[in-house]
Amino acid sequence: MASGTLDFYYEFASPYSYLAATRITALAELADVQVAWKPFLLGPIFAGQGYTTSPFNTYPLKGAHMWRDLDRLAVQARLPPVTKPDPFPANGLLAARLAVYLNDACRPSFTRAVFYAEFAQGRDISDRETLRQILAGLGHFYGDVIAEAEQQENKDRLRHQTEEAKQRGIFGAPSFVTADGDLFWGNDRLEMALDHARSLARAA
Repeated sequence: MASGTLDFYYEFASPYSYLAATRITALAELADVQVAWKPFLLGPIFAGQGYTTSPFNTYPLKGAHMWRDLDRLAVQARLPPVTKPDPFPANGLLAARLAVYLNDACRPSFTRAVFYAEFAQGRDISDRETLRQILAGLGHFYGDVIAEAEQQENKDRLRHQTEEAKQRGIFGAPSFVTADGDLFWGNDRLEMALDHARSLARAA
């Protein structure tokens, strides 16, 4: 029987994307689903919705609830307390370009390391030194990788992936899209998305 497939769209500024990134690999293995990790930028999508910042900043009560919710979820997942980036949302542009440049085998570990640095350790992921240390810890030569990540061709890949997300109806992160184009939004919909991906594969 063929494995199911799932596209995982995530944004480095998104704390719920962080939680999803910590869970998706183990859950996907149990469900026999192959995951494509797809970093993208929410900023252009939010701008199209009329937002100039995160909705969690625009609506303070919603934002306060989110951070409390994240605290509870971190405890449940046995993760360190979630640290709010300053400023929030963090600038994840360079991290996203690096993630797009790295191949499918390297992208998940880099992504998880960036999220952990940001939301568990309170580090600034817009800082090149932070990213250099993360890449070095994964065995990459930072200078070579960042030079390639900042080539126009790679920048265009990130733009294309962001436009692809928009065309698929994505409006927030994390989002999961199955082979039939069905969209599941939010960390709490990960299991549902995996179940649907597995069902599609079994029905094929």
